Amino acid sequence: MSLKTVFENPKLTLVQIINMSVGFFGIQFGWDLQRANMGRIYENLGANPDQVPLLFLAAPLTGLLVQPIIGYLSDRTWHPKWGRRRPYFMIGAIVSSLALIVMPHSSVLWMAAGLLWVLDVFGNIAMEPFRAFVTDKLPDSQVNRGFIMQSMMIGLGGSVASALPWLMNNVFHLQNTAAKGIIPENVKFSFYIGAFFFFAAVLWTVFTTKEYPPQENELPEKESRGFRNGVNEIFSALKNMPKRMQIVSLVQFFTWPGLFLMWFYYTTAVAVNVFGGKDAADPVYAQGADFGSLTLAYYSVITFLFALVLPKIADALGRKTTHAICLICGAIGLISVAWVHDKNMLYLCMTGVGIAWASILSMPYAMLSGSLPKDKIGIYMGIFNFFIVLPEIIASLGFGWLMRNVLNNDRLLAVQLGGGLMILAAVICYVFIREPKKTDDVLTVKLGVEENRSV
Repeated sequence: MSLKTVFENPKLTLVQIINMSVGFFGIQFGWDLQRANMGRIYENLGANPDQVPLLFLAAPLTGLLVQPIIGYLSDRTWHPKWGRRRPYFMIGAIVSSLALIVMPHSSVLWMAAGLLWVLDVFGNIAMEPFRAFVTDKLPDSQVNRGFIMQSMMIGLGGSVASALPWLMNNVFHLQNTAAKGIIPENVKFSFYIGAFFFFAAVLWTVFTTKEYPPQENELPEKESRGFRNGVNEIFSALKNMPKRMQIVSLVQFFTWPGLFLMWFYYTTAVAVNVFGGKDAADPVYAQGADFGSLTLAYYSVITFLFALVLPKIADALGRKTTHAICLICGAIGLISVAWVHDKNMLYLCMTGVGIAWASILSMPYAMLSGSLPKDKIGIYMGIFNFFIVLPEIIASLGFGWLMRNVLNNDRLLAVQLGGGLMILAAVICYVFIREPKKTDDVLTVKLGVEENRSV
């Protein structure tokens, strides 16, 4: 039996894990504001349903290009005061918050689409290092809880963000309808509030969490940090992707279209198919879109609550079985939306989606734990994002044709198709992923740094 030495980070307290995850609350606040409202904004500015996927192309393309580059750069960054990942949190938060403030003042379609590109580029700059941050800071025994804490913050941020338009209209009585070419007041103020929370939450993590200085062999020599070397390293890492990561990536590839199709069409589908609204100027349509956003907020609440019990379920059933079951719950939720006649049944549909979302945000990353080289975690987390954004690019470029020629612009059919793809992801996860077996004796040596040490 072999003996290997593993250098492990010290365990963190619950408060420390919360502090390092609060920034994700703000980042997700920004993402969910755009996911719940950009389809509505685009249609307010004159877009047809078959044009919406193409207008959402900003998020996947920026993720495809930005995340591996930021992962590569953050792996090679160290500042005595700001650390390795935190400079990217800060830069991304500043510019994203400004884009959120300006977005609801878009007067034409190209302006809203352009601002979405800015928001997504810098949102990705802020978000990408957070996945590597968990692995940087936590020992393997706490990795599950680190990613699940991020899921909780994502659920909390998403629930508040998605509910804001409804709250602005029903509690603060801001108008939820507007003439063509104008963004409703309740959406405008939702984006202002989102800008504040995005910036404030990231600032909290930056100033309450320290980072461990890199070991001697973790930062390469200056001559190996150039752009050309970075491109070569990204392609080399992609070519030599660990087997386990290949399978988990395939699960991601079929999981995320279900989510994208929901974000593309769900709120407008509720407005048209469930409430019977005609267009963005119709008060019935506006009421339906606000209610759709409210149910999206509800699934984020379910995500937050389910994340509390997810670690115990994963410990009992294993990560792959847990993830497969959760994906099936999400698929059932999406497919059943088409059979809803009572609007309140949408809450039941979104319960399944909330369960799946909690797992999607944590289990794939936990399944990768231990299979990635320590000095290339940022790069591999960026590459892992390829298999999230590639299906969205395919959907953005090709789904408009499918909507026009096959689905007859039926938004609910698009949502159901996403549920079917999620079932396929669940099958791949359960059949092809193998839980790792412990065959070696492991001698664990903690890092020679303490959490309260100045770095």
